[in-house]
Amino acid sequence: MKPGVKKALKITGITIGSLLGTVVLLAGTFILALTAREWKPADEEILEIHNPQTQKVELGKDYNILSWNIGYCALGKDEDFFMDGGTRTRAHNAEEVNNNIYGITSTTSNKHPDFIFYQETDLCSHRSMKIDEVNQFRSVFNTFNSTFAFNYNCDYVPFPIPTLGKVQSGLLTLSRYGISSAMRKSLPVPFKWPLRIANLKRCLNISRLPIQGSDKELVLINLHLEAYDDGEGKIAQTKLLLEILSKEYEAGNYVIAGGDFNQCFSNLDQSKYPVADGLWKPGLIDIKDFTSIHYQPCVSDLVPSCRLLNHPLDVDKSKNTYYVIDGFFCSDNIIVNSFETLDCGFVNSDHNPTFASFKLA
Repeated sequence: MKPGVKKALKITGITIGSLLGTVVLLAGTFILALTAREWKPADEEILEIHNPQTQKVELGKDYNILSWNIGYCALGKDEDFFMDGGTRTRAHNAEEVNNNIYGITSTTSNKHPDFIFYQETDLCSHRSMKIDEVNQFRSVFNTFNSTFAFNYNCDYVPFPIPTLGKVQSGLLTLSRYGISSAMRKSLPVPFKWPLRIANLKRCLNISRLPIQGSDKELVLINLHLEAYDDGEGKIAQTKLLLEILSKEYEAGNYVIAGGDFNQCFSNLDQSKYPVADGLWKPGLIDIKDFTSIHYQPCVSDLVPSCRLLNHPLDVDKSKNTYYVIDGFFCSDNIIVNSFETLDCGFVNSDHNPTFASFKLA
């Protein structure tokens, strides 16, 4: 090899090595910076009660409750999502988000609920065009008091490409009746460092309402359990939920736990909504785990509660993948008058809302 060629190859090798070293150094510095700013919520945190109300719930009176994973108002009929096999990470534009907010609030208002559980409600996130959805919902339901618990709070989520960017999101509970106290209860996190840094830190939003003429409480538990773990996360989170439900029942309280369980329910026909190989499959909740501690399921497979976001919604329903993973569990001292999954056609979210009428016995 000629001396000139050998020298050129050496310089090229040094240059490539330097570039790779710089990239590794920058990536390492970036991960360390995210680690230093990682959100680490406490096991239990007191939540602020927004717009406090004084009216109390009563025994023997009919009430309605609606729960809806609103997909941060950016997962409507025209969207897919990278974790489900799609490609997108953000809404197309602010108009899309605002249209979904309008559709969600209109549907909710038309059902005249006394209590509302919203999951995946964004505060200031790139994926939803930095629109403050929490305050928009509070403005619409301005006679309700409310509590909000973060389950995602990250300065920058560096994946995929284009990145998710900043995410602030959580569980919003709204009530016509006075909430006396509320707590964010952390759920087990199944992810290890460094994946944990930019991932969800899921929780329960537990709101307590005094009951007229009773020393017991109505306990509302808004939840959104793990989705994209290996299954162990969902199992651990469900186990903790069961422990909390059992404790509340033993205290004589009236309890409704509801939201997106990211699991199917053993009392429903699992073949009704088949899932092809290679697509996301939820876990399975054994209903007996709940009935054995005096809780009744409020779930139905007449209408699917969720669609897979591997592609935009297809007008040919056979080309979409559906699930039933949303609903409620109510303590057996609550009389459930009716339950349904509302067929909203997945226009404004990848989930349909669930709705129940009940009374405290």
